[in-house]
Order: sequence, then structure tokens, then C-alpha cells
Amino acid sequence: MPPKPKNIAHYGLAWLALILATLAGLAWWWQIGRPVDLPDAPSARIACVSYAPFRKPGETPFDTHFVMTPERIDEDLRALSQRFDCVRTYSQGNGLAAVPAIAARYHMQVLMGIWLGGVEKINEREIEQGIATAKANPGVIRGIVVGNEVLLRGDLSPKHLAQYIRRVRAAVPATIPVTYADVWQYWLRYPQMESAVDFVTIHILPYWENEPVAAIDAVQHVKEVYARVQQTFPGKQIMIGETGWPSAGRLRRSAEPSLVDEALYLRAFLRYAAQVHMPYNVIETFDQPWKRALEGTVGGYWGIFDSNAKPKFPMLGPVTEEPHWWWGWLAGAVGAIAFAFIGGRHRSWHGIRGWIALSLAGFAAGSSIAWQLRQMMFACEGWWEWLLSSVCLAGAWAVAAALARRFAAHLADHHDHTEPSPWWRYAALFALVLYDILLAFNGRYMDFPMGLFALPCVAYGVFGLLTHEYSMPSAEQRFMACVGPLLAIAPVVQEAGMSKVAWLWLGLNLAIALPVWVAWRCHHVARLQAYQAQAAD
Repeated sequence: MPPKPKNIAHYGLAWLALILATLAGLAWWWQIGRPVDLPDAPSARIACVSYAPFRKPGETPFDTHFVMTPERIDEDLRALSQRFDCVRTYSQGNGLAAVPAIAARYHMQVLMGIWLGGVEKINEREIEQGIATAKANPGVIRGIVVGNEVLLRGDLSPKHLAQYIRRVRAAVPATIPVTYADVWQYWLRYPQMESAVDFVTIHILPYWENEPVAAIDAVQHVKEVYARVQQTFPGKQIMIGETGWPSAGRLRRSAEPSLVDEALYLRAFLRYAAQVHMPYNVIETFDQPWKRALEGTVGGYWGIFDSNAKPKFPMLGPVTEEPHWWWGWLAGAVGAIAFAFIGGRHRSWHGIRGWIALSLAGFAAGSSIAWQLRQMMFACEGWWEWLLSSVCLAGAWAVAAALARRFAAHLADHHDHTEPSPWWRYAALFALVLYDILLAFNGRYMDFPMGLFALPCVAYGVFGLLTHEYSMPSAEQRFMACVGPLLAIAPVVQEAGMSKVAWLWLGLNLAIALPVWVAWRCHHVARLQAYQAQAAD
């Protein structure tokens, strides 16, 4: 079959795509490396903060046999006493019953938790231990939280929960107030719980709302919710038992997990709390790696300190999202050199345009790989997650490098008509559609691996602009090229069209699918023309 005539418009679009991909890599890494000026917090001290010591690999409260040593708790509270006046715990198990006695050494108070669930035997053990701990440390206990989000989880009925609360109320010293903590919507749904508690404890997490709120607007949302709950329970003191912002994870509509947004929200909330003199507790002390299994990446990054007990951001002055942002530019430069080396070997073309195409593609690929590696540092926990992600990333890079070699030849006006192996695109489409299905039907806690899929999707998109295939794509590829974009519309709809990442994900699906559609159509047109010519003869 004779070569297809050069399409100037398509060549221009291919150049534009390469330039935009390169500029996107440059701009994104530069942007997250710029210090952002934020209003200061009123003080570096915080009234109360959720404390869970499970910050090291393998530590989890789900391991009932794991006991946190008093020495570790002492180490944590000694450091936390420099910044916090109070800590909130959630259970008596895993050695946490020792927290009040240790907190007394550092003149801290404890909002002590008793964990309630659907297993009566465990509930009984928690309540007995909680009552004993409260009686032994009456001067340290600021309050007792009997049950945390029990109604949200559906573990107990309101009546059964109220019985547990009243039982604890009757058993502990009268000087210790007793409460129950749940998200604010469930307090409004079950207002009868007011009669069982001394004060109402609500959780307001703007990121997790059914209609997520951006960090810049989140404190206004907290004000509105707090006022609404006050109107519902005019005779009770209202405490915010959990509020905070994640520093990494999945974008939800306009609510973006980032270090800058966490600092922005927390500083703004502390200013508001100081103005209205409201009782509050911030979630949480340390990043909790074990929560990723429940809530995805975002679950592990609500801490004011990281999992190594280091502050993640200051309370005064500017905040930088990624101090080592220049690694992204360096990865881009390495990618440009690597693509030029791979694409320049045994080349049959000459001229500067081929080298420029390889350099642009390589820089875009390198910065994308660096983005995905940064994502893996947040998301990957076990060795198998690192292995699987690394293998997928290496495969995506190999596909992008092979395609870059071909479209560099086209942009250098040397038409390389060898087609890449159909298995490359088949594998990329299969992985993409599989992830599309997960995002469409169970994507609440899943990240968008943009850096991984940008490599094959953008590369096939650019390649499709420069050449057309002479063989019909397989039925499986045609099917996946149709299903993928349809599935990718689901996250856009679920995020009410407000998530820029969901739109970019849809764009990647279209980038790899369009060449399949074009080849499909061209094949049908060629068959029709051949049939017409045969009929004319």
C-alpha cells in the first residue's frame, strides 16, 4: 500500500502535543516547588489533637495482639506536650489505657475514648477498662467519648448505644463529662442521643462531605455547620471532635489533598476557633499508614506530623508543597537524554527536527515518571505494591520510548511504516479499562495514576496523528477503545464535573482510543473503495 500523504495539520497537532506535554511537566514541578504565602495561625499550640500511635510499618489497631509499649507512648507524649494541651484517644485496647497516666507526667489532659462496635464481648471489655482508667485518673480525663461513629457504621442502634453511654455516665466520677462522637449529619438524624450525653461531639471533615468543600472555603462550611448544630441542641455545649485536612491522596471535586491546603485549612480553623472560644479537637497527630487499607492513599495523611514524628509544615510563614521539586526537572532531562540515545541509534533520518521530537518526548516522559514515583511514595506500602507499580511503570516507559523513536522519524520527514506490536497497545488498553472499571464502580478511595498512563496514552495519541495503521485493530482493541472512554465519563459525573483530574483521565482514555477509531474507520473506507472499484471493473 502506498504511503499516506503528509497531513500538515496533523503534524502541527503532533508538535503541539509534544510541546504542551513538555511544558506541563516543567510547569507542574515548578508550581509545587514555590513557597505559598498563607495567613499565620494564632499560635503554634493546639488545644487538643487525636492521638493514635500506630505510625510505623506493620502497626495497626486491627491487630488485637499488638500492644503499644508505655515507653513509646511516653516518648510520643513528651514530644507532643510541646505543641498540644490535650490528646484524644479512641479505645482502651493495644495499650492505650496507659495514655492518661503518662499524659499526667507532662501536664496534659485526655479526651479518652471507649471503642464500641458490633461485638458485645469486645464492647464489655472496653467499657470495663474505660471505667477503671477514668477512676484511676480523674484529674487528667477531660471527658470520655463512649463510641466513635457507631451510628455512621451501623454497628449499634441508637437505643443500645444510649444504654452504653448511660452505663458509663453512672459509673465514672461526676466531674468527668461523658459524650458520644459522630459526623454532624448523624447527630441531626438521631437528635434523641442528646439526652444521653453531657455535651455533643460532632465531626466536621469538609474533604469527606457528600459535597466536598475546597480548603479555601472549608472554614466557612464549618461555621455554618456549627451554627446549625447549635440551633438543634440549644441546651448543650457543642464540641468539634474531629476536623482536619489530608496532605496527599485523591482529589474530590474541588477538595484537593495537599500539604499547602492542609496548612491553609488548619491555620484558618485555629483562627476561627480562637475567635469564638469553641472546644475542638484536630485530627490527627501522626500520619497513619495503616489507614490506607481502609480509605486509600488519603487515609494515611491526616497528620500534623508525618509517620516519623516530624512536623509536616510550620504554623507561621510560607509553606512549600515539594521542597525537592527540581527532581522532576532532573528526571525530565534524564528522560530527554535517554530517548535521544534510544531513538538516535541506527536511525535512518537526519535533521534537527527528529532530535527535538525525541528530546521533547523524553522530557515529558521523564517528568511524568517522576510524578508517578512521587505518587508511589505516598500510595505504596508493602513490597508487592512497589514491585507491581514499578513493573507497570517500566512497561509504560518502554512503550513510550519505542513510539517516540517512530514518531521522531515521521517528524523528521522520514516515514517509518513499521507498526509497533499490537500487544503493546492491547496491554495498555487492557490495564486502562480495568482501572476505568474500578474507578467507575468503586473509585471513592482510588487515586488516578496519571503519571503511569500518560506515557502510553499520550504516545499513542501523538503516533496516531502522524500515521495510520494498515491493518484492522483487533476486535478486543476496538471494544476496549469504545468502552474505556465511556467508563471514564463516570468519574467526571461523580465529581460533578469539578475535578480537573477526572477530566484529564478522560482525556488520556480518548488519546489512546482515537487512533483505534481512526484505523477502524480507515479500514472500512478502504474496503468500501476496493469493493466499489471491483464492482466498477
